[in-house]
Amino acid sequence: MTYRYLPIIVSLLTAIVTHAVTPLEHESVLQNPDKIIRKATPDDEEDPYFILTGEADAAIAAHDYPTAVLRLREAMRMDPDNPSNVLLLSNLGIVYTHLGQDSLALATYDEALAMAPAMTTVRENRALLKLKMGRDRDAYDDFGLVIERDSLSASARYYHGMIALYGGRLSVATQDFAVLQSVSPDSYNTQVAMGTMLSLSGHDREAIPYYKKLVEMEPAPEYYAALAGCYLAIGELSDASHTLGEAFRQCGEDPELYYYRAWLNKESYLMDAAKSDAKRAVELGVDPSKVQRLFAN
Repeated sequence: MTYRYLPIIVSLLTAIVTHAVTPLEHESVLQNPDKIIRKATPDDEEDPYFILTGEADAAIAAHDYPTAVLRLREAMRMDPDNPSNVLLLSNLGIVYTHLGQDSLALATYDEALAMAPAMTTVRENRALLKLKMGRDRDAYDDFGLVIERDSLSASARYYHGMIALYGGRLSVATQDFAVLQSVSPDSYNTQVAMGTMLSLSGHDREAIPYYKKLVEMEPAPEYYAALAGCYLAIGELSDASHTLGEAFRQCGEDPELYYYRAWLNKESYLMDAAKSDAKRAVELGVDPSKVQRLFAN
């Protein structure tokens, strides 16, 4: 059996960093349909609460997260009964995540959800944080609750489906990805989800169009590797060779690219080249036992 490399870990962690930890452009107003924060009035220019939240926004925009924490906390202490505090807590949780203070971020999201359990944006951010913390089961449950309230949430469907897929629940993943594909057919996450699911379920030929689109969208080594793996799995050595050649030109040295080129060379009966690539793959971090299995057949 040849062991495949799929981009799930890279794509999930990348999304956690770029989606869960950066939507500070007033995510609560943009994504919460209730828009708890009222529109500004002329009196707000003299309202200390409004001034402090504005200073927090400015600090966030400047990536001055310690100052943002102080201003958000100060605003909530000044007006503890303000209904907008749930939104400040949501942004505070994101700021804590930026600062690497995951436990504080989690407690902050918990506090916000205790105040407003129907806020799907906060629940989804908490789910992403739990995923980052390695609490996959808890994250899965939170994403499921988001889907119960918003069945067309593309991001919740993506993560819920990915966790299901790697937990062996293919039927759940299939349902999630069908919705994802219907609401966001051309998105990056849809290509990752469909390519990964099809590859893992042995439908390599069907996975190829998704990985081809991924390398067009983001020419990253993990997606070139996945595409090459699909070609190798169906015996399309010429296409695998072309893909790996382009990958090395675009990405330079990468352990998985060497692994897949070792596989290609082995299938092409170029054993010296295969062993050379395999050695380099191990030097760059590929598990030696995985490489050994490549030559076991």
